[in-house]
Amino acid sequence: MTPMPEHKSIRLYGIVQGVGFRPFVHRLALREGIRGYVANMSSCVEIEAEGSPAALDRFIRALTDEAPERAVIVNAGITAAACVGYDDFRIVESRPDSGDIFVSPDIAVCPECLRELYTPSDRRFGHPFINCTACGPRLTILKSMPYDRPGTSMGAFPMCPACFREYTDPTARRYHAQPVACPDCGPTLYCLDGRERGAEGHEALLAARSVIARGGIAAVKGIGGFHLCCDAENDDAVRRLRKLKQRPSKPFAVMAADIEAAFAVAETDEDAVRILDGPEKPILLLKKKPGSSLSPAVAPGNPRVGLMLPYTPLHALLFHDPRDLINGDRRVLVMTSANPPGQPICRTDEAVLAWYGGICDIILSHDREILTAADDSVMTRVRGEVLMIRRSRGYAPLPVASRVKTGALTDCPEEESADVLAMGGELKNAFCLGNARYLYPSAYLSDMTDVRSLEALETAIGHMSRLLHMSPSVIAVDKHPRYAVSALGRRMAGDRGLPVIEIQHHFAHMVSVMAENHLDEMITGAVFDGTGYGDDGTVWGGEFLTGDRRQYVRRGCLHRLYLAGGDSASREGWRSACAWLYDALGEEAGPLCRKLQLASDEAAAAQLAMTSKHFGGIMTSSGGRLFDAASAILGLCRVSTFEGEAAMALQFAAQTYRENHTESLADPSLFTCRRTNLSDESGREGDFFEMDPSALLCRLAEGRLRGEDPRYLAALFHDTMALLIAEGVSEASQAAGGIKKAALSGGVMVNDYLAALISDRLTERGFDVYTHHMIPPGDNGLALGQAAAALALIRQR
Repeated sequence: MTPMPEHKSIRLYGIVQGVGFRPFVHRLALREGIRGYVANMSSCVEIEAEGSPAALDRFIRALTDEAPERAVIVNAGITAAACVGYDDFRIVESRPDSGDIFVSPDIAVCPECLRELYTPSDRRFGHPFINCTACGPRLTILKSMPYDRPGTSMGAFPMCPACFREYTDPTARRYHAQPVACPDCGPTLYCLDGRERGAEGHEALLAARSVIARGGIAAVKGIGGFHLCCDAENDDAVRRLRKLKQRPSKPFAVMAADIEAAFAVAETDEDAVRILDGPEKPILLLKKKPGSSLSPAVAPGNPRVGLMLPYTPLHALLFHDPRDLINGDRRVLVMTSANPPGQPICRTDEAVLAWYGGICDIILSHDREILTAADDSVMTRVRGEVLMIRRSRGYAPLPVASRVKTGALTDCPEEESADVLAMGGELKNAFCLGNARYLYPSAYLSDMTDVRSLEALETAIGHMSRLLHMSPSVIAVDKHPRYAVSALGRRMAGDRGLPVIEIQHHFAHMVSVMAENHLDEMITGAVFDGTGYGDDGTVWGGEFLTGDRRQYVRRGCLHRLYLAGGDSASREGWRSACAWLYDALGEEAGPLCRKLQLASDEAAAAQLAMTSKHFGGIMTSSGGRLFDAASAILGLCRVSTFEGEAAMALQFAAQTYRENHTESLADPSLFTCRRTNLSDESGREGDFFEMDPSALLCRLAEGRLRGEDPRYLAALFHDTMALLIAEGVSEASQAAGGIKKAALSGGVMVNDYLAALISDRLTERGFDVYTHHMIPPGDNGLALGQAAAALALIRQR
């Protein structure tokens, strides 16, 4: 007897649009004899399915077991309903609805598309915009949800009959692939000749390859913006790019033609290959291979290289074009973001012409509009675990669950569904939109030090709000009274009549770790960075906190001292060195600073005079400036040309020493824990402690003057600082009743070597240690903590 058919209404939530999910469902339904339809909604994929009970069970299991590689199902709703009597199974027209939205990041070109790209008999042979349901642009071309061609910038390119047949053929790889195109109907590659188009199509590609082969500089438009590109094995070309871009030492990112080319320039392993060749294709920091063909100017003084593989067909063709019989193939190219100082990456012809028209020998562009700029994501590894440094292409705007209960995502009560906008920080900005269920950190934008950056931020917030169907009812900002990004948030709130929640900088960092690790309980946090506005009006930066997502107590900090020099002190580490030595030695610091040659005698004398008179500076507990001071004292970096340069030099020196030495150099006699009371300063009564490494800085100075190996002294500094921070966490924990969960955050924790040492020390003391992985520890991850803290405060009210 044939079983009676049943009807199931299925809603699947997550990354299920832009990843070939509807075609997958259609093929699955045909296989299992299911009738009904599948449709994209704004917030989900809707499936109405009728069939026998056994067939429906197989169908529903396969939806998750056999889902496309890039699909992520985070929640599902399945209900029984009366049979309608469908005759077949179809993909039907998308329609909007309400609910949480999930937007797919851009996906690197897949192996199958690369195979077609290089197959002469294929109709897309050499097509620089080849894509399918498994790869291609997503976020960067998206105008609106649901994800359909008219809601993307590909809507400007009507499909030719051949592409339309593939688009509507359930057996084709491009069945409902929204960016599908070919040479007959897709975007056009072209060179810019002033503000006019020059060569187009393959001629434009040949012209760019020729310029690069001759040692020239090309601006190349990719998925999320323009890169500046040159041959990474041509030392003259790389040095010329440095000079023209006025970037003396900050490392350039490098793109290798393939895994074999990557092996030739960097030390890779199986895990590195998995990351490099995955669908996201981020920049991965790897150790340089000795004697490689890379120009030394790619990353001067740096033992690492930031490496990625081609993630668009255009990139692949820049390396190898079988139709080009004149210019040889390249193995590695510099691919550095074409972002003006303090601004997001250029995404339009007008922007790249304005900023780089006089630098580049050629500009290779195309007419597929980039609607959301997306720089390359950057990551490293800490003992096999991924650590995100810059979160953007391939990862944004994937959400973080706001709350997790017993391992499963749960719906939240309606009264908790307020939408929040968190503005992020002044540097390395990303914003975050969120509600009680999900937090959506944006792609990295830039530093917010320019009015054009702020305009770009406001535009990006508006665009992402529309994509996610969010209308913020509260805006969270950093407490700093002079942050331009916070002023923008307050102005936006005023224009809309919305309340503003101020979130202290280091508290936001701590909550960012909690949000990423799905914690909502009391923890102890060590948050070390360069600067953040404190509750007492001073500059914090080496903080020991306890708290949850709603509140915190500052239990202790790094020793506070007076740092003169204003904004110059953040770039000129020698000023921090003078401050620390003066704080420790008083007037005796003058002769020592001269012997160490921290600066000219006149400059050092002026700095010490300002310090002694507390003139032209700030009180600070900055951890970042402490590392700058140590680097300057050891003669590694006195003046930084980019953020983090001094600390990086210090880290690399320590790691070089560690290659041949394993013994711990931590010396507890080189720091002290001093107790005081903060009732007069911050209004919080109770014991407070300062961790003072003044003796450690003096030890570095003495060792340097005695001619000790700076690499040994750098290792001594790291080992002892890891012990100091672990001691500080223990002190804070005890003051709060023995909390045994510890979180590490802040820009200093980008130093993966230091973070690992601290984790070891804390683990030895019985702490469960929580760190960042897919959210950056620096200010690029700040907005996640702001949003999570603001939502927790709203719930508390």
